Amino acid sequence: MVAASAFLGRLGSAHPILLAPMAGAGGVGLAAGAMAGGAVGALPAALLTPDALRAQVDDLRARASGPININFFCHRLDAAPDESAWQALLAPYYAEFHVGPPAIPPPLRAPFDAAMADLVTELRPEIVSFHFGLPDAPLLTQVRDSGALILSSATSVAEARWLAAHGIDAVIAQGWEAGGHAGRFLGGDPAAHMGLFALLPQIVDAIDLPVIAAGGIADGRGIAAAMLLGASAVQIGTAFLACPESLIHEPHRAALGSAAAERTVFTNLFTGGLARGIPNRLMDALGPVRAEAPPFPHASGALSRLRTEDSAGFGSLWAGQAAPLVRPMPAKMLAEHLAADALALIGRTGKGWPA
Repeated sequence: MVAASAFLGRLGSAHPILLAPMAGAGGVGLAAGAMAGGAVGALPAALLTPDALRAQVDDLRARASGPININFFCHRLDAAPDESAWQALLAPYYAEFHVGPPAIPPPLRAPFDAAMADLVTELRPEIVSFHFGLPDAPLLTQVRDSGALILSSATSVAEARWLAAHGIDAVIAQGWEAGGHAGRFLGGDPAAHMGLFALLPQIVDAIDLPVIAAGGIADGRGIAAAMLLGASAVQIGTAFLACPESLIHEPHRAALGSAAAERTVFTNLFTGGLARGIPNRLMDALGPVRAEAPPFPHASGALSRLRTEDSAGFGSLWAGQAAPLVRPMPAKMLAEHLAADALALIGRTGKGWPA
């Protein structure tokens, strides 16, 4: 187990709190606010071109000081699948709104590639994190040579051991409770995905690396509990969604405070990959998981015009199981409150994080 105070020296932040890199929700404003409050800022890159990512990093460096985590996906982008069954399932909604599948599919979530590796070499972010495993060895070596601290998500003890064997610096233990996409990459039954407080201590015991707890943490109580179970830091996403700096649309923001936020579920309807979110019209009508949905990330394209017509009903409302605990406030204030509340609960007020 690596103490929070020791890991802080490697993170370079005031607090062992990492803003989760939430594609579509996180951006420069949210990252800058979190950094001002002593947390690690994050920029999600899966939906960005290299030029767009460069611009965001430059903007964030100008607006805030502290460590930046750039997050990349490591999925395999296969050839476009047959979407006829998926589009047939959506046909009644196309008819309702007098639209159809997009003539030109919108950009898909892109995996980490050589162009992004070159950008990491150029920009030298303090932290680079990956989701869905790791990139191929030459690309991973290039990231390592940039000097970045390398993180990746594990949804099982086996994945954590695999990541440790491939030479990363810290593992993010992603519990079942976490919002957005589950980072599973070694296969297996999704139903075997453990909750964080079962997964976390097992990963801590299994590997000799810092472990970052993620999933279901939205207040000081969750942070304190994770630390007691051996976490060196925590990664928090859903709590930051309610901040005014987040990029979520208003129906998503309203859903965070609704009764539906108490029953988040995994769905494959919006991207083809299993991700946790708040139920909406499409999920209620079709059921959260359908075989007709193309594999990740291809399912999203056919929904693009429906999202334009009704973002609440046909857009993803990603959120974790701690959504009912969120309290709207600026990101700086939230990061400061999270740290202060956790330190008070573990008896470290005025003393800093545990050694």
